[in-house]
Amino acid sequence: MAKSKVDAPVWFITGCSTGFGREFARAALAHGFRLVATARDPKKLDDIVAGHEGKAIALALDVTNADQIKHAVSEAERVFGRIDVLVNNAGYGYLAAVEEGEEKDVRDMFETNFFGLAAMVRAVLPGMRARRHGSIVNVASVGGIVGFPGSGYYAATKFAVEGLSQSLAKEVEPLGIRVLIVEPGPFRTDWAGRSLKQSAKFIGDYEQTAGARRRETAGYSGKQAGDPARAAEAVIEAVQSSAPPLHLVLGRAGFDNVESQLRSMLQEVDRWKPTSLGADYPAA
Repeated sequence: MAKSKVDAPVWFITGCSTGFGREFARAALAHGFRLVATARDPKKLDDIVAGHEGKAIALALDVTNADQIKHAVSEAERVFGRIDVLVNNAGYGYLAAVEEGEEKDVRDMFETNFFGLAAMVRAVLPGMRARRHGSIVNVASVGGIVGFPGSGYYAATKFAVEGLSQSLAKEVEPLGIRVLIVEPGPFRTDWAGRSLKQSAKFIGDYEQTAGARRRETAGYSGKQAGDPARAAEAVIEAVQSSAPPLHLVLGRAGFDNVESQLRSMLQEVDRWKPTSLGADYPAA
């Protein structure tokens, strides 16, 4: 039997104006969920919420703005009574060799990709703890597991999301709250196009590594194999599972890169096991 409108789960999604966020929002409504769609410019969400009055609202939210976070969470709880699923999707990419990175741009990206995500988690947890129920979906990246040349700073934000999420999962699981880390590979979103930022600095010595990947990334924008709509369905399937994963890698390219990285890392750890164990005090 279908759930009534008041029983339908409430999904709160950040960064809904384009890409994954827009598809997450559309999929949530298609599944009969109630929706809090957010973006820095909520007018860009009018087409998503139109026709879903009483079931969907669009709110202004810049995740780097503490007042807007507080207001958006409060308004969501006022309208719908609770937040069942938080999807931390807001974020963007930045390409530069590590030496080419520009301090302000790097810090700005961390404010959105990591600190804004963490602030959203802190904002929704009191309500979820009180109900002993909820799911937090943090959109990381294959770049949070594998460091590629030319995207070290972006990877650093996503490695940070991975670490935060793994610790969070252990803290909130006894409270009935689940955490899902989503790790997409290349998908046909604006990430590699309009939304992508790059350092203006190019150092010739990195031309064959970071430089080559910068060109490759810009060149495949709009041609990636990953389908954002299918990704949204995969996330919903994982959230609704009775045994959800902690990690959900999306896309064949992403899966292949993660599998290769983990196997290589395990082989390396095993190869150096005697040296690693030899760093302890000798057994008594």
